[in-house]
Amino acid sequence: MSSTLLLKNALVIATLDDEQREIANGSVFIRGNRVEAVGPASELPATADKVIDMTGHVLIPGLINTHHHMFQSLTRALPAAQNAELFDWLTALFPVWQNITPAMQRAATRTAMAELMLSGCTTAADHAYLYVNGTRLDDSVQAAQEMGMRFHAVRGAMSLGQSKGGLPPDALVEQDEDAILKEMQRVVEELHDATPDAMIKVALGPCSPFTVTTDLMREGAALARSYGVGLHTHTAENAKDLAFSKERYGMTPTEYTESVGWVGHDVWHAHCVHLDDPGIALFARTGTGVAHCPCSNMRLASGIAPIRKMRDAGVKVGLGVDGSASNDTNNLLDEARQAMLSARVRDENPTAMSAREALYIATRGGADVLGRADMLGRIQPGYCADIIAFRTDDIAMAGALIDPIAALVFCTPQRVAHSIINGRQVIEDGVLLTRELPLIIEEHNALARELVLGK
Repeated sequence: MSSTLLLKNALVIATLDDEQREIANGSVFIRGNRVEAVGPASELPATADKVIDMTGHVLIPGLINTHHHMFQSLTRALPAAQNAELFDWLTALFPVWQNITPAMQRAATRTAMAELMLSGCTTAADHAYLYVNGTRLDDSVQAAQEMGMRFHAVRGAMSLGQSKGGLPPDALVEQDEDAILKEMQRVVEELHDATPDAMIKVALGPCSPFTVTTDLMREGAALARSYGVGLHTHTAENAKDLAFSKERYGMTPTEYTESVGWVGHDVWHAHCVHLDDPGIALFARTGTGVAHCPCSNMRLASGIAPIRKMRDAGVKVGLGVDGSASNDTNNLLDEARQAMLSARVRDENPTAMSAREALYIATRGGADVLGRADMLGRIQPGYCADIIAFRTDDIAMAGALIDPIAALVFCTPQRVAHSIINGRQVIEDGVLLTRELPLIIEEHNALARELVLGK
């Protein structure tokens, strides 16, 4: 028989279910990895195999990160890339990333996941497009299993080097596209779990129009659909991205996207800062998702994505922290705050996005984008038990308890008190349980120093 877990007496539970219930003095009863009941504490069982007293806590569904490059955690705040736009930023970092090893990949993934988990993230998609010195997607998956995080591992690729008109150096790309497709097939067959409550899923992700060929985009899409897995790439990120697409392909990024078959419910695109009106209509009509990365977009001066317009048109939108060399943090709750603030700045309208809508995008929105809307993103019977709790006596919440749900976004407490992923407690009283955080940090710093300084 499955073990049971009771989270009892929460100050308030924001379920994010279809009724958008906010339950005062609420409890959640979990059996195995699923929510069995949620409601007022007086109406739920009083005991379970394990009971956690949530008095003075706010409970919400685990946050969902739809776009990341976890290996980039090794090169945070690199001086040569601190004040550059996207293409110049990549050009500064490519030579450094060329020396990444499998051990570095695993360490960076553990660091990124630890920081994500401590900020309330329970599910993350990582677009791993760099494969050098023997690194494989398996390295990222191993780290996810160690950390206990729900993971969408995106097998990306770069194949279009500078000699063929692409942005990355030839030494950094995988030039044999048949070999890329063969490896993509392998990771799907060996690593992907198709069950609805899977902890590990695989998607395919040729990196971007300026780093892969048209053939790889088309063939990657065909391969993904033959296996029923998702598709992920970058689209319309900045002005140079637009110019490249128009010069090389004679199309806007979204026209190109449609021409290679990259629209549909199984596809999500990162950034989309410069998605035009026809592109927004295309994405809405086809069920194509968007990973909104406001901090990275601002860090690289790419612009502010038209998220209000996308949402009003019916486009699926989730949040992504992007790589930690273009955001420099892995805090998904902060990303929700920036999504709210940047929407207001773009439209010069304080009602352009509310705190609750930002939380919706960070939870249910992400589940929709990743194709997990039937299992993730809400606290509801039958759904996976991915639940986070924040203390309301934290300094960040002082004076905000008249509306603690909105305060999570406006005030942004920096660390969760508790995190449950797939019915398993992975953070207790702000402490990561699955790995020793000081050891993660120590290893990561040593390998980052070796990568950047060669010592």
